[in-house]
Order: sequence, then structure tokens, then C-alpha cells
Amino acid sequence: MVDIKACISYANRLLIADGTGFSAPKPDPERRVDSLDIFRGLTVALMILVGDAGGEWPKIGHAPWNGSNLADFVMPFFLFILGMAIPLTFKRISSRDHAVKKMIVRTLKLLFWGIMLQGGFSHAPDKLSYGVDMKKIRWCGILQRIAFAYLVMALMEIFKKERQTKDLPPGWLSIFKLYASQWLMGACIQVIYLAVIYGMYVPHWQFTVNDEESADYGKVFTVECGVRGKLDPACNAIGYIDRKILGINHLYQHPAWKRSEACTETTTYGAPFQTSAPTWCNAPFEPEGILSSISSVLSTIIGVHFGHVLIHLKDDTARLKHWTVMGLALLISGLVLHFTHAMPLSKQLYTFSYVCVTSGAAALVFSAIYVLVDMWGWKSMFLPFQRMGMNSMLVYVMAAEGIFAGFINGWYYNEPHNTLIYWIQKHVFIGVWHSQRVGILLYVIFAEIPFWGIVAGIFHRLGIYWKL
Repeated sequence: MVDIKACISYANRLLIADGTGFSAPKPDPERRVDSLDIFRGLTVALMILVGDAGGEWPKIGHAPWNGSNLADFVMPFFLFILGMAIPLTFKRISSRDHAVKKMIVRTLKLLFWGIMLQGGFSHAPDKLSYGVDMKKIRWCGILQRIAFAYLVMALMEIFKKERQTKDLPPGWLSIFKLYASQWLMGACIQVIYLAVIYGMYVPHWQFTVNDEESADYGKVFTVECGVRGKLDPACNAIGYIDRKILGINHLYQHPAWKRSEACTETTTYGAPFQTSAPTWCNAPFEPEGILSSISSVLSTIIGVHFGHVLIHLKDDTARLKHWTVMGLALLISGLVLHFTHAMPLSKQLYTFSYVCVTSGAAALVFSAIYVLVDMWGWKSMFLPFQRMGMNSMLVYVMAAEGIFAGFINGWYYNEPHNTLIYWIQKHVFIGVWHSQRVGILLYVIFAEIPFWGIVAGIFHRLGIYWKL
């Protein structure tokens, strides 16, 4: 197959991203990398699934601490896709100044939408209100982490873009040597990360419960640490840095660790704490915090590498061989680190083993989609996901963040829980299967995700994309 180049409209639709203005795409005769759009759409659909059904099915929600459930693959998949998009984006922009300007504007837009959606201003879809106390605003989140990774890797790509025009010398390692500076930066990130999490002293700390729904609201607790090198929920250096720099009131108030065995008897959401639960069960924790976000850049570096392979290697078989070998190597390395207890898999801490496993999984999933779609031409069976991937910011904001559901829930009959969405869930799915868990899962799979596939298809038909 001929060398695949990403068109301008593709490059502008970065990751989940692309977000503040509506515009119609310009025709471009060059062929798209359909598999990347589809992978992005599948990841957005996965986010909807784990977000809306994870409450009933904890095993697909985020792991309370160590280990990885289905939800724990969403963020690194997005960062991997972001990385693949970066070389394809900036290879088409000839002016360095123009590229830097676009990079800054996109970063600021991602930060703005991240704070708006996850900072506490929006209470959708469950509460018909909005607004946030600035004393408790959450500064970090999904889009903020994406913005940081994008800023770092886009800058590197812009100032090293001339290497894309160089001929690749023979040898499997030649592409690694060509972009050695990016891998060197990744190694430095990991060295700093390891030095901090194992070397920083974590003292005792106090917190006040700010969760108004908690029975312990307003109480002050002390967590005893006085250690270094711990990777447990209470005394890890990542949480300590976030508490010191961001402030404890600005962290996520509902961390996944509240469903851990140490805190509750069951892993269901909202389960009451055990009487013997440690004090840290009530504490906030930022899963998209400062040090873990620095570590997450590694996921984007790996994605950028896959984008470079797409640009430099002209043969599909060569690309596929490179991707699968690297994907398997990453996956096996991460599992070995975890099961030998050298370093646990932890999304909350974004450990190196977690980077390896999730990036390896992303590599293998993308490779499989690439074979089916770009090599065998089976695009039609993935069309709804492709449309969702092409308008991923729209689907993310309206579906995954619950903005559309919040709007619909604002139109209720008699009492706030009597809404159209509730009626469909109760009478079409839950009532038929006589099970809340099964009904919600089927609603998400057969109603919500297909609905947004149709909406994204209509927007595509109209030539409308929500872009950054």
C-alpha cells in the first residue's frame, strides 16, 4: 500500500480533542489513516461504557489501587493516540512560528475545557445545577493531562521536524536513533519519577472531609506516615506533592481507593466504609496529579514513535512488524514488573509497569485495527466508531462528561428523577431483564453508544466537526 499521509482535517482532530469552534472540512485528495480515527472512536465509546456502566460493574471501572481494569486503559489509549497524531499534524505545517502558535492555542483550549468540565463547575448529569467554590476547584483532570503531554511532545516535534524528511538508514533500531532525543527525555522523566517516588520523605498529614455526601463531612483526620519509598494509598510521594503544590482542597474528592478492600466490604460505588477502615479512606487524591502527569508523557512518547513509523516506513508489513514486536515487548515487560513485584501496575500512580502494559495493549489494538481497516479495507463495519473518532470532542463533552444527559434530565415530569433517560432505562432495559446491573449495561451498549454513533454520523454528513 502506498505511503499513507494524514490530511489536514485529520491532523486538526487531535486525540479526543478538538474543541472550540465548528467548521466544515476542506476536501483533500490524500488518503486518511482510517484506523486511527476508528481507534479514537472506540476509545471514546469505551470511556462512555466504563463511565456509565462502571458503577454497576466495578470490575470494568477503575481499579481501587494496584492492578488494571478496563477503565484504566482509557487514558493511556488517548495519550497514545495523541502521540500518533502529533507527527502527522506538524509534518504538514511548514512554518515553525505558525506551528508553535497553533500548539499554544490548542493547549490553552484543552486546559480551559478541562477545568470547565472536571473542575467542578458542571454538575451534570445527576444534579440540575452548576457553579464551583473557587476554594475547592479541581485544577487537574483528563484534558489537563492531555494538554500537558501535548505541549511537551508537540514542542519536541516542532523543533525536530526536519528529521521527518531524512531517509531512514537500514536496521530495526535506526528509527530509534533518528529520534534519540525523545527517548532520552523519556528516560530522564522515568529517572526523576523513580527518584521522587522512592526517595522523597512523606510526613504525617491531616485533612478535613469536604465531601458533603459523606457521613464524616467536616471531620478532621490525621494520616500517619513518616516514611519514604511507599507506594500505598496513604503515604506515596505522588499524593504528597499534589497536597503541597495544588492544595488538599483542590484534589479529586472521590478517588477509586474508596472502593478498596481496606475501606469497604464490597467494591461497589458508594458502599459504606468498614468500622475498621483507615483514616485515609476519607481523604481526597488526585489521579491526574502533577508527578503522575509527568510520567504519563511516556505514553505519548510511545505514540509519537508509532506515528514516526507510519511516516518513515513505506511498507505495511514492515510497519506492522515493528508495531507488534514493540507492543508485545512493552506488554510482557510491564507484566513481568508487576508479577515479580518489582513495580505494581497502578493507574493512580502512573507507574512504569502501567505505562508498558497499557502502551503495549494500545499498540496491539491499533495494529489489529490497521490490518482490518487500512490493509484489508473492512472500514464499513467500524463506520460508527470512525465517525465518533472524527468528532471525538463532541462525543466526549456531550456523552462521556454527561452534558447532554444533564440537559435531557432538566426536562422532568413531577420529580427530578422522572426523566426520559430514566424511563428508557427502567422500562426498556431494566424492566425487561429484571436486573439493574444488566439493564444499565445493555442500555449503554445498545442505546447510548449507538445513539452517539448516529449523531456523529449526522454531523459528519453535514461536514461539521468540533475542532481545536
